[in-house]
Amino acid sequence: MSESRSSPIVAPSAVLAVLAVLAVMAVVVLARTFLMPVMLAILLALTFAPIRKWASRRGVPAALTSIALVLALFVAIGVLIFVLAGPVQTYLENAPAIAADVERKLRGVSEAIETVSDAGEELSRVAAGDDQPRGIPPGAPVTGEGEEVVVSTGPGLLTRMAMTAPFVAGQIVFTLVLLYFLLASGDLLQRKLVAVLPNRTDKRRAVEIVQSIESTLSRYFLTVAAINVTLGLAVGMALWAAGMPNPVLFGVMAAVLNFVPYLGAIVGITVTAAIGIVTFDTVGQAALAAGAYFAMTTIEGNFVTPHAVGRNLKLDPLLVFLSVAFWGWAWSFIGMFLAVPMMIAARVICETVPALSPIAAFLSSEGPKPVAARS
Repeated sequence: MSESRSSPIVAPSAVLAVLAVLAVMAVVVLARTFLMPVMLAILLALTFAPIRKWASRRGVPAALTSIALVLALFVAIGVLIFVLAGPVQTYLENAPAIAADVERKLRGVSEAIETVSDAGEELSRVAAGDDQPRGIPPGAPVTGEGEEVVVSTGPGLLTRMAMTAPFVAGQIVFTLVLLYFLLASGDLLQRKLVAVLPNRTDKRRAVEIVQSIESTLSRYFLTVAAINVTLGLAVGMALWAAGMPNPVLFGVMAAVLNFVPYLGAIVGITVTAAIGIVTFDTVGQAALAAGAYFAMTTIEGNFVTPHAVGRNLKLDPLLVFLSVAFWGWAWSFIGMFLAVPMMIAARVICETVPALSPIAAFLSSEGPKPVAARS
C-alpha cells in the first residue's frame, strides 16, 4: 500500500531532475561564448590565488601581483603567437598539398600490402592445384583513369581562421581582464560568500572548500604545466634530431595538446606522422618520428604524471575521457582544456560535503572504500 502511494511522488522528481540536467546542458552549449572565458578566468584565478596570497604576506599589494601575473600571461601568449605564426601559416596554406601528398604515399603503401596479399593468395591456389587466375594479377599496374578532382570553391582554412581571429582575440582579452579583477579583489568574494551563509558550520565548510580547491588546482596546474613544458622540450629535441622541420612548433604543440588527456596525444601523433610523411622520402622515417612522440607521451602519461600528481588527484579514466569528449563537443578545445580541472574542483566539493561523498567516490579512480561486514 505504501509503495503504491510513493511511486507517483518519485516519478515526477526523476523527470524534473532529468529536465533540469537537460536545461543546464542547453545553457552550457548556447551560452558558451560567455561561459568559456568566465570559467577559464575563474580556474586561473583559483590556480594563481596561492601565489597572490604568498606575495600579500610579504607586503606586495594584490593589485600589483595581479597585474604582474596577467602581464606575464599576455606576454607569453604574444611570444608564442609571434614565434609560431610563420610556420603555422605555411602549413595552413599548404594544407591541401600536404593532404594530397600523404594520401599518395599511403596509397603506395596500401598497394604494396595488397600486392603481397594477392601474391600470398596466388601461392595458396597454386599449392592447392588451382591454376585458374582470379581477379587482377599481382603487380598489375593501377591506372588513374576516371579519377575525379574535387575543387573547393569556398573560403580556405587560412581565410576562415583570419575571420575568427578578432573573436578569439576578444575572448583572450576578456579572460585576462576578468582574471585581473578576480585576483585583485583578493579574498573579497570569499568573504561575501561566507557572510551570506546562515550558520557557522556552513561558513567553515565554504572556507574549507574554497581553500582546498585553490591549493589542489594550483598544485595540479603548476605540476602539469612543468611536466608539459618538459615534454615539449623533449619532443622538440627528438624531432629535431630526426630531421623534422620546425621542431619548435612541434614542441609547443606537444606541450599544449598534453593538457588534454588522451585526445591531445592522439592528435599530436597524427599531425607528426602526417608532416613526417610529407617531409621524409619513406613512410618508415615518418613512423620513426611519430613513434618517438608516442613513446614520450606514453612514458609521461603512465609514469611521470601519475607519480608527480599523486593519488589524491586520480580520477576515473573512463569518466575523464567522457568529460573531455563532452566539453570538447560543448566548448571546443577550451572545453577539453577545462574538463579535468572542473572534474577536480567537483571532486573536492563532493569530498568536503558529506552528503555528496558518494559522488566523490564515483569520480575517483579507486572507487568507494569497502565497508566492513557486521558480525
